[in-house]
Amino acid sequence: MNWEVVIGLEIHAQLSTQSKLFSGAATSFGAEPNTNTTLVDLGMPGALPVFNKEALRMAVMFGSAVNAEIGMTSVFARKNYFYPDLPKGYQTSQMDHPIVGKGFLDITLDDGTVKRVGITRAHLEEDAGKSLHEDFHGMTGIDLNRSSTPLLEIVSEPDMRSAKEAVAYVKMIHSIVTYLGICDGNMAEGSMRCDINISLRPKGQEEFGTRTEIKNVNSFRFIERAIYTEIERQADILEDGGKIVQETRLYDPDKDETRSMRSKEDANDYRYFPCPDLLPIELTQEYVDDIAANLPELPMQKAERFMSEYKLSEYDAGVLSATRAMADYFEEVAKAAGNAKLAANWVMGELSKYLNTEGKEITESNVSAEQLGGLLVRIGDNTINGNTAKSVLQAMWEGQGSADEIIEAKGLKQVTDTGAIEAMIQGVIEANAAQVEQFRASDEDKQKKMIGFFMGQVMKASQGKANPGVVTPILNKLLKG
Repeated sequence: MNWEVVIGLEIHAQLSTQSKLFSGAATSFGAEPNTNTTLVDLGMPGALPVFNKEALRMAVMFGSAVNAEIGMTSVFARKNYFYPDLPKGYQTSQMDHPIVGKGFLDITLDDGTVKRVGITRAHLEEDAGKSLHEDFHGMTGIDLNRSSTPLLEIVSEPDMRSAKEAVAYVKMIHSIVTYLGICDGNMAEGSMRCDINISLRPKGQEEFGTRTEIKNVNSFRFIERAIYTEIERQADILEDGGKIVQETRLYDPDKDETRSMRSKEDANDYRYFPCPDLLPIELTQEYVDDIAANLPELPMQKAERFMSEYKLSEYDAGVLSATRAMADYFEEVAKAAGNAKLAANWVMGELSKYLNTEGKEITESNVSAEQLGGLLVRIGDNTINGNTAKSVLQAMWEGQGSADEIIEAKGLKQVTDTGAIEAMIQGVIEANAAQVEQFRASDEDKQKKMIGFFMGQVMKASQGKANPGVVTPILNKLLKG
């Protein structure tokens, strides 16, 4: 491609406060339309906002986690625009003096390289309401439950050069806000959504091209697809000699296309001015330092600890620390099993297969961490082997009981008695005389390839219960005469 892609992202993270940014209304999701509202949210004359100090604490936590400058004085402003779901005619936001200033994040790409992405700012603002277009007989309904819900808008520098980099950045932001406990990260419910700014420029050119903004993309997969689609659209226009129009677009995942929504506003179009109803926020250094000193362990720190404490590879540590829920699950399994590497393999392998097949998160697993740890204990003490353990896990997933209960009920205990195993092997040798003769006439390399056949026959004879660690040396000894 003759074009270089330039991507910047604006991520809106809904803060997990119990009440709204400027009113005492609840922020719970799924309530009946227009029930979580107050006179402030409805924009009634004379109703004055009261700032939620918990939202402030959460914003400072985020700033501390992303190596950012904290605005010791921040100011709220009115961003003026007229939509049906914005009854006040303005959104209370921050412009010149945001709560979080410049910072950065390091993201790890698929090839293992690390890239630094700058963060321009993160500011507090209230969410708007929601327009509902279904089942209103051609009319639009307005639900103001979301109005004044606290948002932290995280604005990146235009440092990303591919869809993969953009997705890695969004995943890292998602991981950080959920580790901090300041946002539940539920993209399907709109708790976290992303606006994507994309432009193309000829390779080697310093000046940015004209950008478009794709609004409100709400999944990692759709972010990647939207970027690829918009890159292709812009490249086609430019290569045909056309010009890109600065505008806001929407991504339609069903048609896999972006379409024009409206011309893109500049900041001066919103006529920002300081909000006369809210005083500037003045922070003390002691307040900021106390929050920074009490941050929880962040994903990058947890990954480093997993490598040093559990001797996991960088890849395994990265996967297992990607979400707080996954990390907590793994550590509980590792503690119960007494074997971190085995725990990592089973959480990332067999358990993840079941989760992916049913589209479940780790928090929705049919098998608890304690139960999986109990299964791994039975592998470790040679009660069952790895293959049998897979069938036990399936039974556990289906709700048939604990590992011990299933092993007992199905008679799955591994055979470790050397006398019994030797008798089985002798029977296999006698039943496969031609293969034994061929084995003994072969060189060592050929024998290594043939040993699998005899191992399979022994496991078949034992109904999968023979301990492979006991079988292997006896089998080698008897085969070689």
